[in-house]
Amino acid sequence: MAIQKKIPEVLAPAGDFERLVAALTFGADAVYLGGKEFGMRATPQNFDRQQMEQAVELAHSKGVPVYVTCNTLPSNDEIQRLPDYLHFLVDIGVDALIVADIGVLMLCKREIPEMEIHMSTQTGIVNYLTANELYRLGVKRVVLARELSLDAIREIREKTPPDLEIEAFVHGAMCMSFSGRCLLSSYMTHRDANRGACAQPCRWGYYLMEEKRPGEYYKLEEDEKGSYILNAKDLCMIEYIDKLVQAGITSLKIEGRAKSAYYVSVVTNAYRCAVDQYLRDPAHFQLDSWLLEEVKKVSHRQYSTGFYFGRPEQGQYYENGGYIRSFDVIGVVRRWEDGALYGEQRNKFGEGDWIEVLPPRNRAERLQVRELKNGAGEPIDFAPHAAMEFSFACERPFPPGSILRKKVSI
Repeated sequence: MAIQKKIPEVLAPAGDFERLVAALTFGADAVYLGGKEFGMRATPQNFDRQQMEQAVELAHSKGVPVYVTCNTLPSNDEIQRLPDYLHFLVDIGVDALIVADIGVLMLCKREIPEMEIHMSTQTGIVNYLTANELYRLGVKRVVLARELSLDAIREIREKTPPDLEIEAFVHGAMCMSFSGRCLLSSYMTHRDANRGACAQPCRWGYYLMEEKRPGEYYKLEEDEKGSYILNAKDLCMIEYIDKLVQAGITSLKIEGRAKSAYYVSVVTNAYRCAVDQYLRDPAHFQLDSWLLEEVKKVSHRQYSTGFYFGRPEQGQYYENGGYIRSFDVIGVVRRWEDGALYGEQRNKFGEGDWIEVLPPRNRAERLQVRELKNGAGEPIDFAPHAAMEFSFACERPFPPGSILRKKVSI
């Protein structure tokens, strides 16, 4: 049975099974993930075939479609392995493939014509002509280039068939190269960004040195510490859900398959709540302030609105390549029972600490740790060991999967 898509769709990343569960728990309308080959995130995690089948089964049990990335530019020796992989994805019930290469697209249309195809942002779709031609080739959805403004997206929507879905990134890391097409990583580290192994050299610090003055380093813009001239800010469009939908975007994509389960939980939850708020009163949408604060409670670079409101004047961050981090996840709730919250530890915390509990599809609540005990029910002052079981007194129940976090001490 086909799964009914939601519009607007909150599309969340799932880099492994833990992050898949996080996305599903915190309200994703759809998830995207990758296998061990052919996807644009070459991490040790991803999903082997058995895990992929389990992932699809779990997501479908919750009415959530699964889109699988097949968006690298495959080499000649990989092509022969691709048909078998495509048929496997059909057999386990994957809902759509995300592809970037025209040859892969045509292979899909021949080998698995029943599979829905989404054309990746790697394709560089920036106009209605390209979108229409891809539609004629059987593409169901276009994932637009991140370099487009809302006005450009609106024109694409007006000049394409209504049943062509439009997906766009609304949150997460951006790239200094056009829609991810970069040779810098491959050149400097032999890790190919176009094959999922980007080393992010655009985030590194650089100096300027004149060839006849070796060892004499000149500042580029900032100070003697150098300048991160290629370092893009992160994208955040949570305040503008109404404008994104009005422009014709049907799927709001969160970047982050390589990021933590905590990131997936918090950002998915924030966009879920923001979209729900929009749907309750589209004509008068104004984001609740706590939701903007939520996306600042994950590790991130300084935020910007990317190209949505025109060419960004402040799209880069020059001082360093690091992240802003204000909270640590300290545990995950497993159950509530008889006035106690039971969970599994992630980072150290102790008796008397003030923490926040973030329940799925809801606002975080602040409480103090009291009567902390280990898994055996013995009183303890601290929970110091990763993955240890613990409990503490808690008057109100919180659902399984809720996140426990603590403000980072500065």
